Amino acid sequence: MNLDVWPGKPTPLGATYDGKGVNFAIYSENATEVELCLFTEQDHEIRLPLKEVHNQIWHGYLPGLQPGQRYNYRVHGDFLPKQGHRFNRKKLLLDPYAEAITGDIGYGEEIFAYPWETEEKDLACSNTDDSHLIPKCVVVNHDFDWEDDRPLQTPWHETIIYEVHLKGFTQQHPEIPQHLRGTYAALAHPTAIDYLKNLGITAVELLPIHHFLAYPRHLITKGLHNYWGYDSIGYFAPYSEYSATGRQGEQIQEFKAMVKALHQAGIEVILDVVYNHTGEGNHLGSTVCFRGIDNVAYYRLVDNDPRYYMDFTGCGNSLNVRHPQVLKLIMDSLRYWVEEMHVDGFRFDLASALARELYEVNRLAAFFDIIHQDPILSNVKLIAEPWDVGEGGYQVGNFPLLWSEWNGKYRDTVRDFWRGEDNTLNEFASRFTGSPDLYQANGKLPHASINFITAHDGFTLRDLVSYNEKHNQANGENNHDGEDHNRSWNCGAEGETDEEEILKFRSRQQRNFLVTLMLSQGVPMLLGGDEIGRTQQGNNNAYCQDNELTWFNWELSPDHKALLTFTQKLIQFRQQHPIFHRRNWFQGRSIHGSQVNDISWHHPDGSAFSEKQWETNQLTKAITVFLNGLELSAPDPEGKRLTDDSFLLLFNSYQEETVFTIPDALQNRNWQVVIDTNQGGFISEEKSYAGKEEIIINGFSILVLTIIE
Repeated sequence: MNLDVWPGKPTPLGATYDGKGVNFAIYSENATEVELCLFTEQDHEIRLPLKEVHNQIWHGYLPGLQPGQRYNYRVHGDFLPKQGHRFNRKKLLLDPYAEAITGDIGYGEEIFAYPWETEEKDLACSNTDDSHLIPKCVVVNHDFDWEDDRPLQTPWHETIIYEVHLKGFTQQHPEIPQHLRGTYAALAHPTAIDYLKNLGITAVELLPIHHFLAYPRHLITKGLHNYWGYDSIGYFAPYSEYSATGRQGEQIQEFKAMVKALHQAGIEVILDVVYNHTGEGNHLGSTVCFRGIDNVAYYRLVDNDPRYYMDFTGCGNSLNVRHPQVLKLIMDSLRYWVEEMHVDGFRFDLASALARELYEVNRLAAFFDIIHQDPILSNVKLIAEPWDVGEGGYQVGNFPLLWSEWNGKYRDTVRDFWRGEDNTLNEFASRFTGSPDLYQANGKLPHASINFITAHDGFTLRDLVSYNEKHNQANGENNHDGEDHNRSWNCGAEGETDEEEILKFRSRQQRNFLVTLMLSQGVPMLLGGDEIGRTQQGNNNAYCQDNELTWFNWELSPDHKALLTFTQKLIQFRQQHPIFHRRNWFQGRSIHGSQVNDISWHHPDGSAFSEKQWETNQLTKAITVFLNGLELSAPDPEGKRLTDDSFLLLFNSYQEETVFTIPDALQNRNWQVVIDTNQGGFISEEKSYAGKEEIIINGFSILVLTIIE
């Protein structure tokens, strides 16, 4: 190993192999000394001071160094917590720009910059070395044969998202080799690819795969660890424990092979990213990366007491997005995943926190301005979780152009409707048509609304119809964690039951939710496993459950197989009919002169809702919606007029049967039943209605009818 350190260059940040050696560069504006730490095959540590500093970037070049070399840093400076500085040269630190990290961070007192036994806690400086607990960064070589892989750029209005945990999806799959399960390679396996393709989704949204802190103090003392991964510590490195091939940088090749395989199947890859906070926690948290490199630069500190952290996330800290270097870190990371790793988009966790330049959420924050003008990132899918835990953090409908949003109002409205709560006509109509009240005035299109019923955070769909209360005892917090107001309904019994009528009702309710989701305007997001009745036994906050509670159970009962088949057909039905995924908003009027509106709303007796009823926001539980396939305002990709079948959707969220009648203007046609959620879903036999014939719909059911030509 050549230990001559040449001056090198301040850019790019990180460890860069150029075929002849490696350039190292790391940012710290308040450090007094930076040591590059190299590790031999025998784990001997060699410390090399980086003497060159340019624009607060410490850098050096080592000729002859090769990919696979392991390294970290030690950063010297003042330990003055009351002034915000927490440097400690005894702590081995990860490179914020590391593209591969060898494994999990070990747990022990040594990874904290203060000794536990002192009364002063974080004000005292620890003198214990933690190198045996800190994984090593790895110099990588990005050679990979992408062949003709290109961004799929699936149009937003044709997108169907499948939110899924990479490990949980494959960990118990009997047709995937055991040594691959729970890894990037498992998701690329033909069995997994075929399942996703047959399901019909167009994009997988993966829970965090950035390298994260898996064993935080509050979990390891309970014998648990971080399963979801929302404690990022390496924004360029794919989490090494999801790799089947090893920990020395091979995870990059494995991740790329996964993306390539999914793309070949026509499936985009969206990453759930956590740039609002890191896994280092609050002032009593560990020191493994950013805190030890430059705490004042990387984190939002309390203005008049910088010992403490601003916390807009509930996770102990918030990244200092006001700082140019932090903005650069985020932007460099995003571009890296698009350009080098070929991902197709991002879902930003607690995105409102990124918009906070002071305390308030600023719609024109620098972060969004930079994204908007970036030639790479402005062309990928951008999804915001439009809230954080700070004051004024609920920002559904307020994100700028280019951004789609998790529509929490859609979730709440649809959940309330199907548990029989009083629902207003305006609210249901807005959510079903893509939430124009939230997005249309801002110049956005229906795809701005990411519609979902369930997500990783909360009940699964099966649990939503099986539990009135959360059951989080396994998390070790006396059932105090997790959301208390779930808008769920157990259909008559709490949890598992053998009562046949309740089980049938729950199955129908799951179909009701799925039909509503897939036939609404906007972009549907299906929680992975909802299509096979996955349960977490009432746990609505399973972030720390890396076990059978969260892993997919692939031993499907007949009922679960039937639900899967129904979901496959439903997704295919949506994709076949452009009326259910329009590019533009409904106008509520005739567009091409058919004398029938593109959409109309009716009482069960067929009469149209009056203007007064719209103005008074009438309560309703039974609605008929007419969708006119001859009145699609947007042309097809070739610019030709686009038409589709016309449909009547009859929603009944009363407990009792309700009599419906076809609206007067449509009684001159015959209407065939396509979907009846009370009868198991898609109807194979001929069943039709015409004229003023009564249509009796069971309580809590949907009927979908189409014109018979």
